[in-house]
Amino acid sequence: MPKKKLDKTAKIGENEEIKTENSEKITQEKFEKMVLDLAKTGLTAEKIGENLRKQKIHPKEYGKKISKILKENNLYISPDLKNVEEKFNKVKKHFEKNKQDKRALNEKSRIFSQIRKIKKYNQISQ
Repeated sequence: MPKKKLDKTAKIGENEEIKTENSEKITQEKFEKMVLDLAKTGLTAEKIGENLRKQKIHPKEYGKKISKILKENNLYISPDLKNVEEKFNKVKKHFEKNKQDKRALNEKSRIFSQIRKIKKYNQISQ
């Protein structure tokens, strides 16, 4: 007996309708205020977008990108730079505990050069 194929598109469509019914549109000012509040907690633009989507607020409905709002208010942090700086701090902390670890010393210098390259690319003063 052949297996029945499930109609996955129907299920997805039903879920989308439910999501749109529950969400209420907020004003542009309130959206920007929410973005700035989340940025002050230390989140990057990508994490702010994920957080807002979990609250059923979709940034595409509000004309401005999250990163643009953050740049206007001088709160934008390059996610690449933030991740590499966190990695550098972890390796630096490890190397301070373990001075004999030569691999960590090489990693520390390699990661530091990555930071310089990213800052140069993004034209950030050091």
